Amino acid sequence: MSKVCQITGKKTQVGNNVSHSKRRTKRKFEVNLHKKKFYWVEQDMWIELTVSAHALRTINKIGLNAALKRAEAEGNLDFKNITILSL
Repeated sequence: MSKVCQITGKKTQVGNNVSHSKRRTKRKFEVNLHKKKFYWVEQDMWIELTVSAHALRTINKIGLNAALKRAEAEGNLDFKNITILSL
């Protein structure tokens, strides 16, 4: 599984390590991802999503259903990739 947030679409970025002598080498900035279980009230089921810390704040603010709809509209989420834990 790739390191991409299913809600916000955040993924690994590339940058430079800069030494004291200003020598630059490539490095990666990884996303702060977590596998979390959520209860989707509208569908009456538990689902598991790979979300970033920023996406957790978004879900807390606007709700799970609205966050899923927004992610689908932006093209970050495909409902086939959602793990259903129980019905």
